[in-house]
Amino acid sequence: MSSLGTTVIGGGISGIACARALAEQGRAVQVLDRGRRLGGRMGGRTLHGRVVDLGASYLTVGADSPFAPVVAGWVDRGLARPWTDTFAVAGPDGVEQTKTGPMRYGTAGGLRTLVEDLATGLDVELERTVHAVTGGDRPSVDGRPTDAVVLAMPDPQATRLVTPDADVPDADWQPTLSVALGWPTRRWAADLHGAFVHDSPVLDWLADDGDRRGDGAAVLVAHSTAAFAADHLEDPDAAAPAVAAAVRAALGISEEPEWSHVHRWSFAKPAHAREAPFDLTGGLGLCGDGWSAPSKVESAWRSGDALGHALAAALPA
Repeated sequence: MSSLGTTVIGGGISGIACARALAEQGRAVQVLDRGRRLGGRMGGRTLHGRVVDLGASYLTVGADSPFAPVVAGWVDRGLARPWTDTFAVAGPDGVEQTKTGPMRYGTAGGLRTLVEDLATGLDVELERTVHAVTGGDRPSVDGRPTDAVVLAMPDPQATRLVTPDADVPDADWQPTLSVALGWPTRRWAADLHGAFVHDSPVLDWLADDGDRRGDGAAVLVAHSTAAFAADHLEDPDAAAPAVAAAVRAALGISEEPEWSHVHRWSFAKPAHAREAPFDLTGGLGLCGDGWSAPSKVESAWRSGDALGHALAAALPA
């Protein structure tokens, strides 16, 4: 029986990792993504002449992780750089302390450039909206048969695509608003890097985008709490003043930002990521940071890579 190949739907890091694993095993694979560029939730936007990371804030990697050689390769080629192992902790009265943890890696060109690098040489079709997926023994994408279909996306999005007879696990996902704020010059400490925010109804986390990108731009990116985002999903732009006020209070900034930009992530992260690395039932696979807990960039890569290797072993030669 001839091979029809695998169709991976979703061009974030998990989908590209899955496709890369399949391609390296000599399997035919195509990636479909509805966006104009790859990246998924590692995406960003060009604002006021520079790229701003609006999705994932950074990546980490365990010393013994299979992801470690990938990150090392990015660092060696100048695509990623060690950023910081220290973040601030802020509360209602401002910055309280700093905490150290694993090394976080950032990029000069935006995190999506790492996904695009990983996709080098793969068959990728952008701006391709998929309408219907069937699973089982005869999987198909919009009526076109394939050997297997991979849905590399949050569960609620996957559920919308599959036919009712397909069994797709569905978990709760939380929204967030990512708000970029720009000032003419820096108004916060040079060693801020980023800050976890507690006891705020508005803020969960904020990052110094100029610091993590390495260009020193006076730009902060704040991520809202899930509850605040849920209240503003219909009109996210209206949330910008409240987020800016919360950021200024947390960091003691007296001046209003010169500009702001709000990005809505309706499915930003799973409420509880699964321990299993992926799901594979018949010819339908699911992967991403909703699997391989805890939810982070490394988990998404590991999920896709593991599913790609499992499919390569299961599919006809």
